[in-house]
Amino acid sequence: MEFLMNLSEGTQFAIQLIIVLICLFYGAKKGGIALGLLGGIGLLVLVFAFNVKPGVPSTDVIFTILAVVVASATLQASGGLDVMLQIAEKVLRKNPKYLTVLAPFVSCFLTILCGTGHVVYTLLPIVYDIAIKNGIRPERPMAATSVSAQMGIIASPVSVAVVSLTAMLVAVDSRIAGFDGYLDLLKITIPSTLFGVLAIGIFSWFRGKDLDKDMEFQEKLKDPEFKKYVYGDSVTLIGKKLPKNQWAAMWIFLGAIVIVACLGYFENLRPAWPNAAKGGVLTPLSMVQTIQMFMLLAGSLIIIFTKTDANKISKNEIFKSGMIAMVAVFGISWMADSMFAVHTPMMKAALGDIVQKYSWTYAVMLLLVSKFVNSQAAALAAFVPLALGIGVSPGVIVAFAAACYGYYILPTYPSDLAAIQFDRSGTTKIGKYVINHSFIIPGFLGVITSCIFGYIFAGLAGYLS
Repeated sequence: MEFLMNLSEGTQFAIQLIIVLICLFYGAKKGGIALGLLGGIGLLVLVFAFNVKPGVPSTDVIFTILAVVVASATLQASGGLDVMLQIAEKVLRKNPKYLTVLAPFVSCFLTILCGTGHVVYTLLPIVYDIAIKNGIRPERPMAATSVSAQMGIIASPVSVAVVSLTAMLVAVDSRIAGFDGYLDLLKITIPSTLFGVLAIGIFSWFRGKDLDKDMEFQEKLKDPEFKKYVYGDSVTLIGKKLPKNQWAAMWIFLGAIVIVACLGYFENLRPAWPNAAKGGVLTPLSMVQTIQMFMLLAGSLIIIFTKTDANKISKNEIFKSGMIAMVAVFGISWMADSMFAVHTPMMKAALGDIVQKYSWTYAVMLLLVSKFVNSQAAALAAFVPLALGIGVSPGVIVAFAAACYGYYILPTYPSDLAAIQFDRSGTTKIGKYVINHSFIIPGFLGVITSCIFGYIFAGLAGYLS
């Protein structure tokens, strides 16, 4: 393969980029765990055909995914998630008129608390039931709920995306003045995310035709079987007396999150040790390891005190989806890190001035990477090191953190497909041209709004100076 290494760097980069994109597109098409596995093929080609030195897998991200997913899956297996959903359902059913605005906020808050957007699966049938029984076009709250659940990831204190992004920003040489990490990032991402969710809710309130004015839907209702299928039996947790052990599981999980947040804010509460690399300066336990420890602790305490069947943990949706995400991050980030590390100087020369002059181009590129990898954590792990390497300001990366969510562009993500399946009325759908589906406008609107407010808040915090 020596002839490949004799090509110009630009030509080598173009060929390698094509190989990486083929792996990403084919992996995305096959779905599931294939996306991460295909990264192995790309990595092998880079190493053995182009003599590229393998990069370092994002082990911090991978292990944090593992810890958070296991804790969240344990919460679901214990029934603690049902308690959260019951509380959420009470809020929604008391205010059905405002469902289209409230449901996105509820799904976003569930994600913020649990660190994963996969909690939305159990909320979607409840949202549909409330919508259809109150004459609300289901597409309005269903699409908004699915998109908002994913937007909550970058605002969650226990999400892999937040922890990994913090770790990268704290470790960079050009560290932001006044930015000490974890909670400083959340001070920007939480309010900017909520503004994005609000924009989604307001837009969704007016989208599409009311059901009584939708002639296509009214025509279908003339079929008794279709009408029975659409309105069906109510799906509800209201009235169910949930046992004390399920409440205990929820409080254990939430307690762990509160402790993690306190340890993130009060650095002196974390144990510290001399760091030889920094001349013996005392360095506190990293937040990456702190979250890993307390998520494992939360899962352990739930099993011990609620007598949860440990065999059920690996069988629920949160665990399965989380493991797929972990493999995806492993394969993709390793492949991307290996390729971009070699060509960073060339890319800095070609793109550095453009990105620094037009900071919004960073957000566009991150959005596209996210679509390719179908994971916010994987997108950040693959692209942020490159962005920092070519001179993108860490403040800009904080401001446009919401741009790591771009996998709504095509309706292939599991939560979006689930929303389509749960909407028996057929209003939440994939359009004739695929790209014109129910999630794309709420997704673009939410992310763009979040990025705008993120830029404003980052500027007010002095991160963009």
